[in-house]
Amino acid sequence: MVNPCLLNTAQFTFVAMNFAWLKSILPKGLYGRAALILVLPVVMIQLVVSVVFIQRHFDDVTRRMTNGLAMELAFMRQAIDAAPDLDAVQQVILTVGGPLGLDAKPIGPVEIRSGDLRAFDDLTGKIVIATLRKALPDLALVDLKSNDHAVSLQLITKKGPYVVKFSRARVSASNPHQLLVLMIVVSLFMTLISFIFLRNQVRPIRRLARAAEAFGKGRRVPYHVSGATEVRQAGKAFIDMRNRIERQIEQRTLMLSGVSHDLRTPLTRLKLGLSLADQDEDTSALIRDVDDMEQMLQEFLAFARGDSLEDTEKVDPVDLARLVARDTERGNGAIEFVVNDPRSKPVLVSMRPIAMRRALDNLVTNGLRYGSRCRLSVDVERDEILFTVEDDGPGIPIAQREKALRPFERLDVARNQNRGTGVGLGLAIAMDIASSHGGALDLSDSADMGGLKVELRLPR
Repeated sequence: MVNPCLLNTAQFTFVAMNFAWLKSILPKGLYGRAALILVLPVVMIQLVVSVVFIQRHFDDVTRRMTNGLAMELAFMRQAIDAAPDLDAVQQVILTVGGPLGLDAKPIGPVEIRSGDLRAFDDLTGKIVIATLRKALPDLALVDLKSNDHAVSLQLITKKGPYVVKFSRARVSASNPHQLLVLMIVVSLFMTLISFIFLRNQVRPIRRLARAAEAFGKGRRVPYHVSGATEVRQAGKAFIDMRNRIERQIEQRTLMLSGVSHDLRTPLTRLKLGLSLADQDEDTSALIRDVDDMEQMLQEFLAFARGDSLEDTEKVDPVDLARLVARDTERGNGAIEFVVNDPRSKPVLVSMRPIAMRRALDNLVTNGLRYGSRCRLSVDVERDEILFTVEDDGPGIPIAQREKALRPFERLDVARNQNRGTGVGLGLAIAMDIASSHGGALDLSDSADMGGLKVELRLPR
């Protein structure tokens, strides 16, 4: 005996698979889904009205008209059967069949055929044949296919078989073309009007999405609240949020600028005092400490500020990376520059050039600090710009890569300290700049150089 639980599970899996297939072909956007909600009821109403109401109505009309014609055929057959000879039969056909629109001609026994002929798309023809055969069991053939505008049938009488022809319009109601055309035209017109109103409702949502996306990439685009009440509430909340974030960034920048000024003054006095003091081992150590404090302060301010107030510009990423490579070469850095750009024309990408240059410079500096060689490559792809920095250093273990991206995290146990140490902000600054541009920063192993591979992705 089959376990009912297994059946229920199988049925649920089957339904889930079908639902998943249906969900995959349905529209993903709000505009498409709203349009589907709008069009689907209109189409369903048309189908129900066309199939249920119209078809039933015309089927009933066809049945009534065919019954009336069958009575006329039966009357003519009785008159033919009652005629004394063939001349009288011809007179009956003229006097009875003529006014009724029935054209009858005698045929030989060899011409009698059985069966019925009907086109596949002749919906009312099936009702015509069934009604005629019910009223006239002696029919040999009902032909609705040879001529679309006429009906031909073979009627068996006592005087022999006859072919009777009459107009198809006498047994079938005319197709409801006018009603169907009117329904379709009106439905299309109302659907067009609905699409126009729907587009006006969706447009404010798209504008809000573009403004939010641009702000996430560090750009500020003009946006004013419009649309339905709910969309206006969301737009107003977005504007308030954007203003709060910008005020916080501006206040933080001003505060840190003040802190920088206040700290640099005593550091300068310390350096001046140490330079005037007797130079010995302790004095040199103190001078190095002050230099480290200045470097830490500068990197901290660069990370906290992030050049978020810098305006975006259309910049060629290849030229920007080439400038970073040239500056590194002038500083006696062993760097290799590679460009993978299949396009002949330069590609301009909206970015903050000073911030992006700082991010690439930090990545290259880290690569040369912990390795002897570094490679900077630019890949211009269809949807994104990929900056890749590789070195031949010790790299970063997979377990510590997430930690390496955090601010003030120094992985001295895994890195080479012979070339100096930082304050753990190089990768954090680069990741923060990439995120502010709507991009990402990924760490992996370099396949050919053996060290760390850093990929900075920017959307186009």
